[in-house]
Amino acid sequence: MSATPQAQRRRSRRNRILAVAAGIATVGALAAAIPASAGEAKTYKPGKGKLSRYQDVQLLSFNDLHGNLEPPAGSSGRVTHVHEDGHTETINAGGVEYLATHLRKAREDSKYSITAAAGDMVGASPLISGLFHDEPTIEALNGLDLDVTSVGNHEFDEGAKELARMQKGGCHPTDGCYVEGEEFEGANFPYLAANVIDDKTKKPLLKPYWVWKKDGVKIGFIGVTLEDTPGVVSAEGVKGLTFKDEVETINKYAKVLERQGVKSVVALIHEGGAPASTAYNYDCDSPGAGDGISGPIVDIAKNITPKVDALVTGHTHAAYACTINDPSGKPRTVTSAASFGRLYTDTTLTYDRWTGDISRTAVKSANHVVTRDVEKAADMTALISKWNTLAAPVGNRAIGYISADIPNTGTESPLGDLIADAQLAAGKALDPETDLALMNPGGVRMPLTYAAKGTEGDGVVTYAEGFDVQPFANTVNLQDFTGAQLISVLQEQVSGSNAASPKILLPSTGFTYTLDLTKSGADRIVVDSVKLDGAAIDPTATYRVATNSFLAGGGDGIPTLGQGTNDLVGGDDLAALEAYLIANSSASNPLAPPVANRITIVQ
Repeated sequence: MSATPQAQRRRSRRNRILAVAAGIATVGALAAAIPASAGEAKTYKPGKGKLSRYQDVQLLSFNDLHGNLEPPAGSSGRVTHVHEDGHTETINAGGVEYLATHLRKAREDSKYSITAAAGDMVGASPLISGLFHDEPTIEALNGLDLDVTSVGNHEFDEGAKELARMQKGGCHPTDGCYVEGEEFEGANFPYLAANVIDDKTKKPLLKPYWVWKKDGVKIGFIGVTLEDTPGVVSAEGVKGLTFKDEVETINKYAKVLERQGVKSVVALIHEGGAPASTAYNYDCDSPGAGDGISGPIVDIAKNITPKVDALVTGHTHAAYACTINDPSGKPRTVTSAASFGRLYTDTTLTYDRWTGDISRTAVKSANHVVTRDVEKAADMTALISKWNTLAAPVGNRAIGYISADIPNTGTESPLGDLIADAQLAAGKALDPETDLALMNPGGVRMPLTYAAKGTEGDGVVTYAEGFDVQPFANTVNLQDFTGAQLISVLQEQVSGSNAASPKILLPSTGFTYTLDLTKSGADRIVVDSVKLDGAAIDPTATYRVATNSFLAGGGDGIPTLGQGTNDLVGGDDLAALEAYLIANSSASNPLAPPVANRITIVQ
């Protein structure tokens, strides 16, 4: 039986990638191999041939999938639509069975179509993917006909060697092959990491860019991740790597592409912003919308060379399709498709064959919902079934019971408080002198939902759900801090690198303080309000603090957490949550959501 056109496309792309990506491209090597004039585009002559001067190229994009193959639960699986009259509607969205259908439908009328992503395709994944080191997600992305993606910070959760395995394939070095007779083939698409430098070779860890070509149309893609990746990933995950400035890197490779005759360029950037509205269809360029979008991507976009025609972004899990002026003052499209496969962005890039560049005035872009009212893609259903069958013996085990949804929302989330309490209990089991626990908000990935999922009953928490909440395999660590250091920890969560986007730590029961949002920087922490069991923190006293291993290394831009003493490494953080749920809930006496009242907020 002959292969389907889709399969042939994937096979030919994989062969092309393997041929091109055998080594790491460098500027010097490229410059030596391709003279500056060799790649110049030939001048297009109107009337010659059947191709028109202007060619619309469809760019479909998404970001921050995080291994969400199945429809995400709770609020993580919804998007907000704002109607013309101002009222809002909540829509259930996401799941690769539906994403595949939407993408394939979108491509039907586009002869020239590219599918790209902006990082965090894997990492912090639900059990169906995370249990198998995200091989299922790479298989799904191959099936989605993804052409190219940048790396995100979560691609480094298991280190550079594991990222290389995601690209090149091969069975896991410890677990081996998960299906007898099947070796993991790796990605059929290139991962781009232009600003990630291997300290030993002084070269990019992976390819810095990739060029899409069809009928004389050439569009280059440069991929970067956030420069601050070492601040949000465990030290072991980025060991031996240097992360360069996003703007400088993109500008550098835009020149390289131009020397090769590639004048149309898209940047895939795993860094993002925050739109003024959470509605996915908010028009951030409309009159009266103000700046429309804020955050790191604004300064990045304003400084990236005008040689780059569009920016596909991510990391902040926000939805926007905006324009931000480039350094020449010309509007340029900047997009992000939320997260977890709930949206995809459809951008029309109008390519000018005369100039080889994108006609910016003709660029159109919009986000579209991955609704669940379409037919499921049969190949994705089969893929999910395959991996769920392998995961079932582990994932279906009940580890606790809850009386209602425990959300992961708000400055202080009920679920974050619950995890902090679980880590305090784990700390006391290691050392009865443990005083408190602090949990980072980014380590809480999903809510716990009361409604039945799969074969479970209402209120049952399975191991799979616990894994979805805490997928990082951190340990619970104990350290000693002075009271003065503890105050510094609280101040660092709202100042320094966290001033613009605070990382509010979730406290265990008994640890309380006031956060004054009317002030700025470290002054947001009301020092005399910081108390443990009602008693003011003594700057000279010693406190035993439990955190996960990521925070214990000074993660999330809180360096004082890496300066504790009398270290003691405990067990897995998910095991701590499981032990807490088992000890504090039952079918007849389920656990109620904690009341998020440990941080008093003034605003």
